[in-house]
Amino acid sequence: MPLTTTDRLAIHELVSLHGHLADDRRSKDLDLLLTPDASYDVSAYGLGVVQGLPALIELFSSAPGDQPIGHHVTNVIVTADPDLDDRAQVRSKGLSIMADGRAGTVVYEDNVVRTADGWRISARVVVPSRST
Repeated sequence: MPLTTTDRLAIHELVSLHGHLADDRRSKDLDLLLTPDASYDVSAYGLGVVQGLPALIELFSSAPGDQPIGHHVTNVIVTADPDLDDRAQVRSKGLSIMADGRAGTVVYEDNVVRTADGWRISARVVVPSRST
């Protein structure tokens, strides 16, 4: 069964939730965004692949490096898994605003799954956009 309009809207809102949680420093609410065993690949930023909700809460709480004050998501593309109704891939662009006004952009590559509590990200890879 293909993804419904309701599924797609829920997935778009899920991906948008990341910026609110990060900018509001709500790391304890990451269970609204991620599965308990989620992986978060921030290797491009020297942080490796962080695995599991407790480690991800710690990562978000510690806010290593130069953190944006604003995370914004756009250009969200949802692709249903042709074999599994409860899974999809999502590709989106993130725009970050730093305290000094600098801006940056990334691509988020997400695997999302339907859980008993709704859609959640089970794996995310953060890919910096090219520099030129």
